[in-house]
Amino acid sequence: MTRCQAAAALRSLAFGLWMTVTVVPYAVALVLASVVIRGARLYWLAVGWNRMTVWGARAICGIEPRVQGWHHVEEAHAKGQPLVICPKHQSAWETFFLSVTMPRPLSYVFKRELLWIPFFGWALARLDMVHIDRSRRTQAARKVAGQGRRMLDRGNWIILFPEGTRGPRGGQLPYKLGAARLAVDTGTPVLPIAVASGRCWPKSGWLLRPGVIDVSVGAPIPVDGRTPQAVMADVEAWIEAEMRRLDPQAYATRSKATGAVPQEAGGSHA
Repeated sequence: MTRCQAAAALRSLAFGLWMTVTVVPYAVALVLASVVIRGARLYWLAVGWNRMTVWGARAICGIEPRVQGWHHVEEAHAKGQPLVICPKHQSAWETFFLSVTMPRPLSYVFKRELLWIPFFGWALARLDMVHIDRSRRTQAARKVAGQGRRMLDRGNWIILFPEGTRGPRGGQLPYKLGAARLAVDTGTPVLPIAVASGRCWPKSGWLLRPGVIDVSVGAPIPVDGRTPQAVMADVEAWIEAEMRRLDPQAYATRSKATGAVPQEAGGSHA
């Protein structure tokens, strides 16, 4: 192990300890607070721990965000526009960062297994989220449609990772239609976000690397008069083209390793 790797390992261990010692008291306080407050007030209280996590990643591990296109978020918020948010998903970092930076409460659609994590899951269960059983696809789709509509009516923005799970840096998983179906059914524009977090926070493993995570926000994609397939095709095209712009080395390296031809993606809505 080199000196740089040893330093990164020590920082990663310190960050893991930081998350552990802060989540326990914060989760207990949140569960107790949920007896008397709910909705947006409880959400912003919960975001406090996410803010501590993002700060810890920066202060302990040297992970800095660099954001482009944030004016699309500000414009939607100023107009009171509802949004279905579709980010690229390479690590846990974006789940923390987006909740901290977005001006509206977010209702995440996530796998129910997260509720089983001690303390973290117990607190998560008290928030206005949509947890689904991915093994029951029809039931999950109905839950997203029904609860997603209710959350939008409350003024929350819905966030779904279109690939369904974290993917490797430089990789691309199949884009699912759940977010686009909800957007079309409710007449809600889709906000695509490219996030190159795999550069610093890999999908698997605990070793974090210092560096810059690029986040690029596209213009909201309209859904009126369109099919979910057409909407998601635009989401996928914009995100994947932007990912290759933000992190070209990762895609070039993966293509060389697999012998694959880099996929072209067009249709920019930026």
